Amino acid sequence: MNKRSILVVDNDRSIREYLATFLAARGHTVECFGSGDETIERLASGFSPSLMMLDIMLPGKDGLEVLSSVKSIYPSMPIITLSGIGQIKTVVEAMKMGASDYLTKPFEEEALELAIENVLEKQRLKEEVKTLKQQLAYIEHGNILTSNPQMLRIIDIARHVAGTDVPVLILGESGVGKEVVASFIHEQSGRSDGPFVKVNCAALPHELLESELFGYERGAFTGAIRDKIGKFEQADKGTMLLDEIGEMSPHLQAKLLHVLQDAEFSRLGGKKPVKVNVRVLAAANKKVKEAVLKGEFRNDLYFRLNVIKFEVPPLRERREDIPLLCNHFLEEYRERYQSPVQQIPKELMELLLRYDWPGNVRQLENVVGWPCRGDSRKGIRPARSRRNHLESQRIRAPIEGLLQSAPEQAEEMAACEGTAAGSSSNFGQERVAAIPLLEVSQNLARDASTAFHPEL
Repeated sequence: MNKRSILVVDNDRSIREYLATFLAARGHTVECFGSGDETIERLASGFSPSLMMLDIMLPGKDGLEVLSSVKSIYPSMPIITLSGIGQIKTVVEAMKMGASDYLTKPFEEEALELAIENVLEKQRLKEEVKTLKQQLAYIEHGNILTSNPQMLRIIDIARHVAGTDVPVLILGESGVGKEVVASFIHEQSGRSDGPFVKVNCAALPHELLESELFGYERGAFTGAIRDKIGKFEQADKGTMLLDEIGEMSPHLQAKLLHVLQDAEFSRLGGKKPVKVNVRVLAAANKKVKEAVLKGEFRNDLYFRLNVIKFEVPPLRERREDIPLLCNHFLEEYRERYQSPVQQIPKELMELLLRYDWPGNVRQLENVVGWPCRGDSRKGIRPARSRRNHLESQRIRAPIEGLLQSAPEQAEEMAACEGTAAGSSSNFGQERVAAIPLLEVSQNLARDASTAFHPEL
């Protein structure tokens, strides 16, 4: 029997004690309550057991009222109702309201164990089917994994505009997946057989960025001993993604505008124009429009790039994607590092769902991949009988450490504020993210330290 957390609700103390002893002996974590009001209050606090065993006859709120309230909070939670002889009509009503199974008191241990196993197995199969459907959706959406309505709309529009050659501006916070959207547009376009070239405009000094984009000819500057083609020539007949375009200097903005208008440019030190056939996609954070208003980004270039605009929502606004992304990253890193970690414990997933992820999908990927990489380095291969416990520990510990260290990381980023003027915008994004990290990390660390049970 898989080890799960089970909530027992029965007004008979002897029944509660019996079930608690029976279930604990089989490795389950058990909480017991004697009334419906206590139960609803506990569930409203965020507690989400794997299974509930609910007595039909309760003082105050009866079992049917509790069942209705529970289903409104956790629609998919499996519930086994406990009834006495002669309560068939009530049991039927409970089944209609969403109960998974029922037991008539007094019941045999074998019947109890079989009912629990069957209900948990059905729940596991439902979750597996849901995951398979999500994986199919992932295949249909190319390399974008999402069930969020706003993201699905972005995918739909991106698929329609992919066949055109108009520029696309992709806005969003750092780490939300702007590059993934750009890659999807390229793969769906008629240029998919051509190159997809990515350039981070914030990663290089402006002087080097110019030679990186447009190339140079021999003798253009000291050290230019041979001709070198730039990224635009490499992307010919394909697609180029200019990431963090808001960091581009005014001089390069003017040169880029010329390329977009005339499809040609000159290499550094060159005298002849170079013709290129490149579809340009640009990515930036949402502050690029503010830069236009301040005169820091060319208005004509902004409107030239802003033919089609996508605003990718941050991960905190599409929390339904977190389990999909976690499962995807876990599978990817498990294969890459030969890690035995099979799944993320339910309690940990709830913690991940509550976190606001200032670093968005990139931060989530790093957190999920961390324990898998650790396993690979240490060569841990758990015995089968202890697998669930060790998996929970291995996934949990690095994330707890990350959350506990967040205040120190936030303070370090804040302390660097005065020396970051010449750094890339990525650092600025991280420094801004320090504020929410600092506010939530202590609570998350406290939750993490109490949310897991070794027997899971």
